Amino acid sequence: MTQADNVDFRAGQNIAMKVPAHEFDETVRFYRDVVGLEQLQSTESSIAFHFGRISLWIDRCPQLSRAEVWLQMVVESPGPAEDYLKSHDVVRCDDIGPLPDGFDGYWIMNPAGIVHLVTGPKDAEPMTA
Repeated sequence: MTQADNVDFRAGQNIAMKVPAHEFDETVRFYRDVVGLEQLQSTESSIAFHFGRISLWIDRCPQLSRAEVWLQMVVESPGPAEDYLKSHDVVRCDDIGPLPDGFDGYWIMNPAGIVHLVTGPKDAEPMTA
C-alpha cells in the first residue's frame, strides 16, 4: 500500500492480459496446460485463472496486434483519488473499455501506456465475466 497525499493506492485482485485473437488459444493453452493454473471461469472471449491471490484474465482482443497487460488499483474513495491523479497530470481514459453501470471506478494510463483500473472497495473483488 502506498499513501500519496492521503490517497491510499493498493494493488487490486485482477490482472487482465489483452491478447490478439490469433494468439488467444495458444496463450490460454500455455497457462492452462503448460503452467497448470486452475481455471476460474470462461466466456467465448475471456478466461480467468487463479494466479496466486490474483485473478489473471486473458481476454481475446481482435483489434490488438500485440498483447497488453492491464492492472487494477484499489482506493478507499475513487473521487478524491481522481482529483489527486489529475493534480499529477494523470488523465482518465474511460473510452478504452466499458464498465458496468454503477461501477465505482474508472480507467487511467501510466506514462508508459499501461492501463490501470482504479476502483473503490466495493468493486475491488475479483471480477466475473
